[in-house]
Amino acid sequence: MKPARSAKSCGFTLVEVLVALAIVAVALAAGLQASGALTRHVQRHSDMVLAQLCAENELVRLRLQRRLPDTGDIETPCEQAGQSLTLTVSVRTTPNPNFRRVDAKVSREASPIWRLTTILGRY
Repeated sequence: MKPARSAKSCGFTLVEVLVALAIVAVALAAGLQASGALTRHVQRHSDMVLAQLCAENELVRLRLQRRLPDTGDIETPCEQAGQSLTLTVSVRTTPNPNFRRVDAKVSREASPIWRLTTILGRY
C-alpha cells in the first residue's frame, strides 16, 4: 500500500506559477517585437523596389528622348502599385559640356526612399 501524499507536495506553488508566467510573457514580447521588425523590413523593401522603378523609368525616358536634358529641377508625382510617390529629377552640368549629371530622388511625404544618379551624353 502506498503512503498518502501530504498536502505540501501536490501541485505548484504560487511563486512557481508566477515565474512561469513571467517567462512566457517575456518570450511572447520578444516574438512580437521580432515579427514587428520583420513586417517593417518587408514594407521598407517594398517601398524601395517601387521607388527604384520610378527612378529608373524616368532615367530611361530621358535617354529615349535622345537629346541632352535641360538643367534644373523637376518634381512630378509617381504612382506605383497604388502608392503615391514624389519623383524629383535634378539635371546639372558637368565639366564636359557634352554630358549632364541627372539625379532622380524618390520620396514619400518628404521622406527620401531612393536616389539614382547617372550621366547622360549628347547624341
